[in-house]
Amino acid sequence: MATIKCVVVDDEELARTLLSTYIDKLDFLELVGSAENPLEVIHLMKETPVDVLFLDIQMPELKGTDFAKTVGSDIKIIFTTAYSEYALEGYELNALDYLLKPITFERFLKAVQKFEFPSEKKTPDSFTIKSGYDLHKVSYSEILYMESDSEYVTYHLADRKIMSNQRLKVLEKELPAHLFIRVHRSYIVNRSKVTGLKSRDLLLGEVKIPVSDSYYEKVKGELF
Repeated sequence: MATIKCVVVDDEELARTLLSTYIDKLDFLELVGSAENPLEVIHLMKETPVDVLFLDIQMPELKGTDFAKTVGSDIKIIFTTAYSEYALEGYELNALDYLLKPITFERFLKAVQKFEFPSEKKTPDSFTIKSGYDLHKVSYSEILYMESDSEYVTYHLADRKIMSNQRLKVLEKELPAHLFIRVHRSYIVNRSKVTGLKSRDLLLGEVKIPVSDSYYEKVKGELF
């Protein structure tokens, strides 16, 4: 069973300790962070995968319900509070559950068992390129790089080229980011085809692709 990564935010130390103890009792839960106010976990939640956020509602610096509105939908929230009147607002925010203090282990367990990992969608290994009236079924692994020229993009494959009427900026958003990377305003390359970096040129075997200054650090950090 996959581990559910949890963060606890509550301005009461005893409440944080209780929830941490409950989390430690279950081997499918892992506590990755704990804080007395939401502002302390913003950076953590950007840097560390988080599945469930145990969030107190009534806190001095920032209400939990207000902070919840800034949290991405991929993180499930379980509200914890001593005030039952906040229950409706919590459910309106699509919370996974609402725990009323004092929280028993039985009730805690019931809440975390509602969590379900999203089903993993397999990334397709091919896509269709429209070129004029023709359609080309191409595997991602066939593509070396893509080159933009105004309103057109040329797909450079090992054995041929395909030109399509589209913008590179739009294409960049559609391509799997773990397979392709933008290196220049005019070029996107297949990460798996990169063989080296020479000065400001990215090497794809014998092919040289220029890397612009604005992308250089990202290219160097992600590919080397």
